[in-house]
Amino acid sequence: MIKTIGACKRSLARATREIRSFKAFALAAASDFQSIASIAPSSRHLACAMLEGLPIDSATTVVELGAGTGAITRVLLEKLPRHATLLAFEINPDLIQCMRESFSDPRLVLVNSRAENLGRELHRRGYQRVDAVVSSLSLRFMPDDRQRIMLETLDPFMDERSVYTQYQYVHGLRFENGKARRHTSLPFLSQYFDSIKCRTIWRNLPPAQVFTCRGRFRNGPALQARARTKPHSAGSLASEQA
Repeated sequence: MIKTIGACKRSLARATREIRSFKAFALAAASDFQSIASIAPSSRHLACAMLEGLPIDSATTVVELGAGTGAITRVLLEKLPRHATLLAFEINPDLIQCMRESFSDPRLVLVNSRAENLGRELHRRGYQRVDAVVSSLSLRFMPDDRQRIMLETLDPFMDERSVYTQYQYVHGLRFENGKARRHTSLPFLSQYFDSIKCRTIWRNLPPAQVFTCRGRFRNGPALQARARTKPHSAGSLASEQA
């Protein structure tokens, strides 16, 4: 009887937490859809797929980009070792507050900052290397120069053993010059990683593709591409991470 009551309380607490998280996510998406770029938090199926291939069992430092309300964060904390640290970046202050109310794990470090600032934030906290980066950022809504700066900022912290995962929705459209075009992150990620595996997760709203990327960053193509961007745009973004 006592066990049944305890199970009911845990189920109720979980349901309440999920409702609160969904409400916070919906409000954030309604106010800034380009940053959130989704209508619902990631499913557990997508979260588990994002973690496949990561060195979770031996990881000491993991970075999460675009943590939202913590759907992937929760699965990461379930699987990370006790000694590990998870630095979760989220730009929306309301979602950060939701995360603070939902998590009390000492391994979790919440960072209310842009992904382009991660180099500064990691250095400030004394980190020299990361084992894995789990990104929920919507690259199709992120300007090309911001994407490049984000990945180039990661370069000093990743080596041949580090793994980067990124997802995008299968319906991904990107508006360029007033026209809607099918968008895939694969060509862009291929400029930086030697090995990329892709799989589709249908049990998510909406369905998503997960890219698991390995191999040290290849700076040549990326730096050449960045050099072709307008000086003003690149300079303003570089100053954010300085």
